[in-house]
This record gives sequence, structure tokens and C-alpha cells, in this order.
Amino acid sequence: MELVHRNLTQQLVHELGKAIMRGQYKVGDSLPSEADLCKQYEISRTATREAVKMLTAKGLISSRPRQGIRVLDSKHWNLFDVDVLNWIQIGKPDLYMLRHFLQLRLAIEPEAAYLAAQYADEDDLKAIEKALVRMKDATNGYDDTHEADSEFHQSVLLASKNPFFAQLKNFITTTLKVNLRFTNRMQPVTLDEYQAHADIYEFIKNKEAQKAFDAAMVTQKATLALADAQIKAMEEASE
Repeated sequence: MELVHRNLTQQLVHELGKAIMRGQYKVGDSLPSEADLCKQYEISRTATREAVKMLTAKGLISSRPRQGIRVLDSKHWNLFDVDVLNWIQIGKPDLYMLRHFLQLRLAIEPEAAYLAAQYADEDDLKAIEKALVRMKDATNGYDDTHEADSEFHQSVLLASKNPFFAQLKNFITTTLKVNLRFTNRMQPVTLDEYQAHADIYEFIKNKEAQKAFDAAMVTQKATLALADAQIKAMEEASE
């Protein structure tokens, strides 16, 4: 009985979370009352109340007496929450959100590569190399471009041996998926992109920390520059 109750709560959390991300409820909008949500989704008041608490903890809504349930601005969202990251992917992320993602990657990934060059063990190197092989296959269309790229960057984060960086795996996956939305990037990995990642791997393997940092910085700056160019073109077109 408890499992059923918990599943109903989770189901409501996901339904409302996705609805908010898709823009069905905009910032400042009121969600249906708890009583109305109970009727709409045919679940108990207790399960509904728990779902509201969970969405409040994730920063998507506020719930106060006499003010009802209101949708909050994205600046309040818990952007490292796994559910929130998943909902962003299926929602309507804009170029500015992508830029924010990439700016954080620029701040984190070069340092992760630097640390990986210092602390990576044999298992870490094998994981990075395996991802690199997948990227090589992706240059010929024999592997999934997104999955190979995501696996490489996640492996570097883990190799840094920093537990905070390791927790960013889902964030990296979301960033790459959001990036696909705006680049329509379904074609194979280019040889230049593969080589850039191969260089990072070699520097990590050879414990050349500063070179690993610099190579990762170049890669992330190039990706951010593409997003900035898209934003500039969009803003100029709207003038």
C-alpha cells in the first residue's frame, strides 16, 4: 500500500514538473489547489500534499496559505536535481539556458581534466579510452555521437577523484542533449573533434596536468562560442 502511495506521489511530481517545463504553467501562474489536484489525478490528499512539498523542495513552486501554489522563476530551481535536469530536456530550454550550462562546464571541466591528470588510475584511463574509442567509431557513424561524447566527459569527471565533480554526470548529459536541440547535431563526430578529445586523454594519461587543462579549456570555449554566436544572431534578428 505504501509503495502504491509513493508511486502516485512520484507520478504527480513528474506530471506537474514536466508541465511547468513545457510552459503549460508559466512563472507566477497558480497551479490547481490541492483539492483540485486530488480530483484531477484521482489520488489522495496526502499523496498530493507530498508531491507539492517535493516540487517546492526542487524550487519549481511555492506553496503558502491563502496564496496557493505558484510557479517560480528558473533562478529558484534546483538545477542539479536529477528530476529537474530530466524535465529541462523534455521542456523548452532556450539558448540562454544552454549558455548558462556551457559557462559552468567551462569553469569545471578544464579543472577536472587537470585533476584527472594527477589522480587517474588504470581503471579511469581505461574508461576514458573506451569512450574515446566510441568517439572514433562515431566519426564513421558506427556509434552514437551524443552517448560517446557524454561518456568521455563523464569519465574525466570521475577520474578527477573529486566527489563533487563526479556528481555532475547528469548535468553533463543534460547539457549535451540541450545542445543537440539547437545544433541539430545528429551527424558523426568530426575528426577534429575526435582529435581534440584524444589530446585531452593523452595529456591525462601522461600526467601533463596543465596541458590537459589547456586542451579542455579550448574545447569548452569553442562550444560556448557557438552558443554565443547563435544568441547574437537571434538578438540581431529580433531588433
